[in-house]
Amino acid sequence: MATRNDSRERNRSTTKKNTNNRNGERSAFSFGDSDSGALPLLGALAAGAAIGIGANWARKFLQQTSESMMAGNEWDSILALEHKATLAKFDLLLATEDSDTGKRAALVKTIHYALNKHAHQEEQVVYPALRQANETVDADHLEHEHGYVKTYLYRLENMEKDSPEFLPTVREFRDLIEQHARMEEEQVYPRFKNSLSEEQNAKITSLMNKEGMKMN
Repeated sequence: MATRNDSRERNRSTTKKNTNNRNGERSAFSFGDSDSGALPLLGALAAGAAIGIGANWARKFLQQTSESMMAGNEWDSILALEHKATLAKFDLLLATEDSDTGKRAALVKTIHYALNKHAHQEEQVVYPALRQANETVDADHLEHEHGYVKTYLYRLENMEKDSPEFLPTVREFRDLIEQHARMEEEQVYPRFKNSLSEEQNAKITSLMNKEGMKMN
């Protein structure tokens, strides 16, 4: 027969486990259980979307997860894919004529959304993880460059879309994004990823996907 002390010990054990799981969500380097329920959850969300229950949230989750799967389900591959997609949008913008003011305005909005989502994922998950891994100098440099990105976005959004300065500004902005992306993809992220365990890598991917979902 279980004693009162036995019951108290089981309760303490359960409470400790739940606390550890909650704390595990706070850092890319604190790990709890794996996301083994992801596939059943996807099915449930898809069904919910089909009948209109939580449809908006479900679409966000499915979109972010689809992007992750397309990129090989690795956080650095997802970010590299977003870099390429954003640069392609810049190229579309550079191909416009001064008379295409409506198209230019729409593309600037699209680029703004893409860069905001991308920056949010990096600033909330990847850069903090870099700092925890003693890569503070690179993390601070990359985040500092996000300030220039916001400045360029402001300029393009408030500039007349048929201004002679519009396309030169777009070219400068594209060059900044390309250089920033190259530093991440060729220097910082490969070095950082090589220092991660499989579990840490999966955790960063999971946390980044959750942050990306918030921006959809």
